[in-house]
Amino acid sequence: METSLPGRVEAYEQAQIRPQVSGVIVSRSFEEGADVKAGQSLYQIYIAPFQAAYDQAKGHLMEAQASAQRAEQQLKRYRGLVQARAVSQQDYDNLLATTRQAQAQVMQGKAALESAAVNLNYTHVKAPIDGRIGRTLYTEGTLVTANQSLPIAVVTRLDPIYVDVNLASEDMIRLRRELAQGRIERQGNDAAVSLELPDGSSYGQTGRLALSEVTVDPATGTLVMRAVMPNADRLLLPGMFVHAHVHEGVDPHGLLVPQVAVQRNSKSNPYVMVVDQDNKVHLRSVTVSRTVGSSWQVTSGLSEGERVIVKGLQKVHPDAVVSPHEISAEQSVVE
Repeated sequence: METSLPGRVEAYEQAQIRPQVSGVIVSRSFEEGADVKAGQSLYQIYIAPFQAAYDQAKGHLMEAQASAQRAEQQLKRYRGLVQARAVSQQDYDNLLATTRQAQAQVMQGKAALESAAVNLNYTHVKAPIDGRIGRTLYTEGTLVTANQSLPIAVVTRLDPIYVDVNLASEDMIRLRRELAQGRIERQGNDAAVSLELPDGSSYGQTGRLALSEVTVDPATGTLVMRAVMPNADRLLLPGMFVHAHVHEGVDPHGLLVPQVAVQRNSKSNPYVMVVDQDNKVHLRSVTVSRTVGSSWQVTSGLSEGERVIVKGLQKVHPDAVVSPHEISAEQSVVE
């Protein structure tokens, strides 16, 4: 027995790459659709103005350091002279303030140099994560701006990959109980998940149900469960629609009844029409838990061996005597 859940494939990681400095792209060093590594260079932005800004900041820092060193040496000399009363206390205090000002300018120079170094490094646009890079609309000679709204490239990690499915809250509670009871196939400590691809074929690899959302959507009564799937062949792609299957154990007390046999009353409570040994029709309220293929799983209200009406329901009513013709569950679906 298994639970089938529709789902959507989502990227495990995805980085939208935007330039951090403005400039003209002078080179591109990757092939569209290729795998890239974290730290790999992707674009080169024209570097000359940023190199000049770095050199200028470095020169200002050296100038500030020289001024600070001169002030500190002069302060040392004045320290002895003020004690000997060769210079006034006022002159010493003025020089002390000048020295501290020079030291502050050194700190500002270091900060300016570090900022220039960061901008210089940003001219080398690099991949932040391992993954596959998509197509790009930005070629050599294109002007890009810092923090622009449109990314110049997108890198997506495809192995492993996520599959997000929507699960009714009552089904989530049931699955957790069955997992705790050991009635669900496991992948490590989590429930094992297999996939059915959009063409109806089996994916062939098993993943695990790793995460559930912490809130239930009050409008639908469902929550998002996330499966982690291996994807070494890159067959699963973000946005793809799939069906996830969670394999469960056998419920010894559960019965399967064709969906066409289950009706609902005005209060939406399910019921079926059964035929007793005297061929008399009875209305029987039942409890259903979920669909399994073309059938409902009935957890209470029916016993094994009872005959359920699946055809001609519009012609029968409780206490009527009928002449039943028994058919298999498969025939009730086909006919």
